[in-house]
Amino acid sequence: MRVAVVTESFLPTVNGVTNSVKKVLDHLALRGHEAIVICPAAGAPADYAGFPVHEVATFNYRQFPVGLPTLQVQRILDDFKPDVLHAASPAFLGGHAIAAARRRGIPTVAIFQTDIAGYTEKNGLGFMREATWSLLRHVHNQADRTLAPSSASIRDLTRQRIERVARWGRGVDLDTYHPDNRDTSDARALRASIAGPDEVVVGYVGRLAPEKQVEKLAELRGIPNLQLAIVGDGPSQDALRQQLRGLPVHFLGRKGGRDLAMAYAAFDVFVHTGTEETFGQTLQEAHASGTPVVAPLAGGPIDLVTHGGDGFLFDPSQSRGADSLRRYVARLAADAGLRARMGEAGRRRVLGRSWAGICDELLGHYQAVMDQKRGVRELAMTGSIEAL
Repeated sequence: MRVAVVTESFLPTVNGVTNSVKKVLDHLALRGHEAIVICPAAGAPADYAGFPVHEVATFNYRQFPVGLPTLQVQRILDDFKPDVLHAASPAFLGGHAIAAARRRGIPTVAIFQTDIAGYTEKNGLGFMREATWSLLRHVHNQADRTLAPSSASIRDLTRQRIERVARWGRGVDLDTYHPDNRDTSDARALRASIAGPDEVVVGYVGRLAPEKQVEKLAELRGIPNLQLAIVGDGPSQDALRQQLRGLPVHFLGRKGGRDLAMAYAAFDVFVHTGTEETFGQTLQEAHASGTPVVAPLAGGPIDLVTHGGDGFLFDPSQSRGADSLRRYVARLAADAGLRARMGEAGRRRVLGRSWAGICDELLGHYQAVMDQKRGVRELAMTGSIEAL
């Protein structure tokens, strides 16, 4: 199978889209398929997993490289002649590639991964929400199949009249993120640098941007014996330092690979604050690490957290009520036994979500749209012959 992967984000930018694209490419290489990558020009490597990487013209918006639709994309597709096109979180670049593939009869799979419309409101651009949905509707309805990661995102897409939507979740690296990491010297040293032996570490991992709503951590002010650890960077970092002033907070910067796994291992509780997530990969990583999760009753976390089982889902409209972020974090901070039970339940929950299994499922979606396109062609040919 020859797969053209067109992504709005790739290395060196590290985020959920980049990470999932890397996992897909690794799996394609493992299964012996051929692939190329088309991405915005931002200093990407010349190849990844043995596959060539093609960079296209870009402009930067709030530290994020945005790929532009150019004739270069069409030339790359013509040279490679893919069997299927995979568009990761398509917008301008991905939408252009899907349209080009459609004109060439190439089957397409679009991955809905970023709630761009939701992010417009959190970034003070609410007036652009409907226009953004209009763009996404146009892009995704050109694709043969759209894959969404959660039941909440499928409902959102259906309400926006986006067609041919199926569910495709995300895997998690069960070896890298593991409860045994807590006993490593690196994790112990990191934890000791954050908190004393009788204190509880509450951690956040993710981009520091308005849509992530990390400022909600201020609601934890005054909970005894608590230290906050924030992993990530982004445009909101300076503002967050002001908003969280007076709290025992440690900004650890962006981490990846083993360093990120050690950070999860240093946490006693993992908190996710944003309400606009289509999935919530960091929640799975926390579960795999054996760490209980507190997340909003909104978007992707609804599918990922069993309330009262492996974590809690808080009401994002409350700041100090019975179902608030503060109430659930305080409850976990005060009960080591509850943290242990929920952490174990979270690990059990993700044991069936290896990236190998998830990516094999994706290959099934590729094959389905290829078979569908082939069937349409054969039907058209049969009709033409009968007409003669």
